Amino acid sequence: MSTVIKERKDVKAEDKWRIEDLFSSVESWEKEFKACEELLPLLKEYKGRLAIENMFDIFGLDEKISKMVDRLYVYANLKSHENTADSFYQGLCGRANSLIVKYSSACAFIEPELLSLNEEDIVKAAEDSVYKHFLLNLLRSKKHILDTEKEELLAVAYELASAPDDIFSMINNADIQFDDVKDGKGKTVPLTHGKYQSYLESSDRTLRENAFKSYYKSFYNLRNTISTTYAASVKKDIFLSRARNYESCLEAGLYGDNIPVDVYKSLISTVNKYLTLLQRYIKIRKDRLKVDKLHFYDLYTPIVDEVDIKIDFERAKETVTKALEPMGEEYIKTFKEGLEGGWIDKYENKGKRSGAYSWGSYGTHPYVLLNYDNNYNSMFTLAHEMGHAMHSHYTWSNQPYVYGNYTIFVAEVASTVNEALLMEYLLKTTEDKKLKAYLINYFMEQFRGTLFRQTMFAEFELTAHEMAERGEAITFETLTEVYRQLNIKYFGDGIELDDEICYEWMRIPHFYTPFYVYQYATGYSYAIALSRKILNENVAENYIKFLKGGCSDFSINLLKTAGVDISTPKPVENAVKVFENLLNQMESLE
Repeated sequence: MSTVIKERKDVKAEDKWRIEDLFSSVESWEKEFKACEELLPLLKEYKGRLAIENMFDIFGLDEKISKMVDRLYVYANLKSHENTADSFYQGLCGRANSLIVKYSSACAFIEPELLSLNEEDIVKAAEDSVYKHFLLNLLRSKKHILDTEKEELLAVAYELASAPDDIFSMINNADIQFDDVKDGKGKTVPLTHGKYQSYLESSDRTLRENAFKSYYKSFYNLRNTISTTYAASVKKDIFLSRARNYESCLEAGLYGDNIPVDVYKSLISTVNKYLTLLQRYIKIRKDRLKVDKLHFYDLYTPIVDEVDIKIDFERAKETVTKALEPMGEEYIKTFKEGLEGGWIDKYENKGKRSGAYSWGSYGTHPYVLLNYDNNYNSMFTLAHEMGHAMHSHYTWSNQPYVYGNYTIFVAEVASTVNEALLMEYLLKTTEDKKLKAYLINYFMEQFRGTLFRQTMFAEFELTAHEMAERGEAITFETLTEVYRQLNIKYFGDGIELDDEICYEWMRIPHFYTPFYVYQYATGYSYAIALSRKILNENVAENYIKFLKGGCSDFSINLLKTAGVDISTPKPVENAVKVFENLLNQMESLE
């Protein structure tokens, strides 16, 4: 029986987020919008006049405006996401976007003018200031900031530098065409980006194979264009890193978060040491699927039947709360307040944005968008997004605005810790063998897709950039051979090396944002390591200190506060041991 999707107006108040905590009405939004526009000229008046004497006055005004812009933007988008067909709130989003552009233009002078001041004077002024870390971090980048004339030239170059990403986006989203494919019953079905993943997850092996081959055939047909585009992207990275006096593209990519190059390389070398575990998982998958030969198009179809157990929101809420009890009373009290206090928009309604996220603005509580669907995936999504929300809550409640965010490097830690604790709780309390096998496989797939797969991507990126830095050719043939050898190394001989998988590098959009994907693997590893420490060593208090830290210190130091020293391979090794234990459990259930 199909479920009737409600209109937004028919959704119960208790199932909606409390948007009025951000702005009580559109009229109050309009009032703040007008006030913000009136403040922008005051900020512009400081252009060319920034000095040690007025530096903190400028910071104060800039923060006041920034908070207003952020609140206006978040409110407009949250309202728009309640019903994406509502043109009124689409209009508010457009106005908020225009305001961001105006604000960015008004404050653009601040950092360049700060860096033109005497460094000793800045350090002295910062000493007893809340802005100390912000200013010292800014000065850290000074050696990579060029003189005004060269900076203006690089600004023009940055516009050109976006071309490879823009070109690939057009190829990938607009120009590429996929042939229809046949399923196991001979029925012809359309192939698109969106349908491709669902086809790979299908129990119809004929459909999986046909979709896999057709999908990569389309990329292969564009191999010269895509490989030239990616080569241009790598060369762009080399140009910009050398122009700014970095020793390598890798150093340039990690510098913003102050992550040592060794952290990236250690991730790769540590995961490489444990590839036999990934290969054990491949064997389990082959055995469970009962196939003579396992192919890459067999990697996503479930090896355990879907568990058809309904979990309504109330039960999910109780289960997740119980699972997070090792976090301590303070965390649970706030978590419950979030569940009941208007943070969450729970269910699908007509026109509502799909998916899930946590968002919000400094000075109010976080907001969580869900489309809860009474199943295990939805329960894990609740735990995940509330992990982000709790991170935001603790940061906003304990940090001044200047540090009221957290870096991408640690963004997925809090969400994954919650998921890991929920998984450990379910595995501990579940007696049903079928359900336990489903949960173990769910967990193992996260490891395969996040820790191993993203590390392989990171290794490919590093190899491609190092080849180009040595002056070696970056062509379709060389890149495909690199990717072929990586698949052989990671997956071993337990899987057939389909030619098509060697073209996979051509379809990854993240490769056009250099040295980004490794953060998925590191964040996941650190979260798994932390969840084990919380369960076994009663260190939740230190973990909550990390959540409260925002970006008041470098990520590497904040994680050390939580109990994870990323300068050593131990966190990744500890995470891999959890994966090994899952393999043991799955094998024992056979």
